[in-house]
Amino acid sequence: AEYMGPNPAGQPTCVLSSSWMERTPPPPTFTPPTFMPPTFTPPTFTPPTFTPPPFTPPRQKSSAVRRASTTYSDRYIPFRNNNTSTYFSLLPDSPTPGSTPDAGTSSTSSDQKDENTATYSMLLRSELLGLDATPPASHAPTRLDDEKQSPSSPQKNLFRFKSPVSRSPTHSSPFQLSPSTDRPSARIKPRKISKVPYKMLDAPSLQDDFYLNLVDWSALNILAVGLRSTVYLWSACTSKVTRLGDLSPYTVTSVAWTALGNHLAVGSSSGEVQIWDVGRAEQIRSMTGHLARVGTMAWCDHMLATGSRDRAILTRDVRVSQPFTGTLAGHKQEVCGLRWSPDGQYLAS
Repeated sequence: AEYMGPNPAGQPTCVLSSSWMERTPPPPTFTPPTFMPPTFTPPTFTPPTFTPPPFTPPRQKSSAVRRASTTYSDRYIPFRNNNTSTYFSLLPDSPTPGSTPDAGTSSTSSDQKDENTATYSMLLRSELLGLDATPPASHAPTRLDDEKQSPSSPQKNLFRFKSPVSRSPTHSSPFQLSPSTDRPSARIKPRKISKVPYKMLDAPSLQDDFYLNLVDWSALNILAVGLRSTVYLWSACTSKVTRLGDLSPYTVTSVAWTALGNHLAVGSSSGEVQIWDVGRAEQIRSMTGHLARVGTMAWCDHMLATGSRDRAILTRDVRVSQPFTGTLAGHKQEVCGLRWSPDGQYLAS
């Protein structure tokens, strides 16, 4: 193609010559390939040949070799001999019914006892089995012999189980390690105290005074309570409330039952002590002697001790007519507690 320049109209002119058409190659011709089908040749099968290995009989190992080649897993399983009698001897000391005692054998076995082993055996019987650990006369420990059998020998019989022997409370064993000689057979369980009240009683006008003793329980299961100037009785068996007496215009400051629970001593704010017969619900005696209120009392058979705010303690014998038989002075403040010893020889205040 050749550019001829613009024509009179002002547009570019392009002339296509015939020489370009002659230089253009002809289009290629497509010849399809010739398809040749594949040929399949089957493989040649050759059967395998089996040759059995030669048979070799196993060799027998001895028992010593088998024990030496024993393997253990993660669990520890100790090896024990079949003859357990060499390790544990639990036979009684007495001979079997079908055997006859041999003097030579018994003397030989008694001579082989070691002093340390006998002492250790007695100690184990006393502490573990709770049996009598006193060595008998025929088996008393003798002088230590170096030629005797050692205590760790497996032929020794440390535990011989026999019927328990009754031990007296005053028995003392030389092989006892525990501080108490008369140990109980079973541990005593502690008594459980309920945190919930069993019974709730209304007590109006109960004086809030630490130094007064306004409640006391009798041996007949009767509770005495002092409320202001009146004494009330409550039976724990029948839950019945009884009004015993009135001390008006004075108030009740202390109550105390006798040992039998038939009589009740009542102290008042005036210093007077009254004794009431509960069965008949009447006052049988009145005793003076204190200059102030009686805050505490204690019985010992027919003797009654009373303590007052006047810092004096009076002892009274209810069998005599005198109001008191003795005076104990030594307190510098009010006496707020009294207790007799069990034998009645001493009085704590």
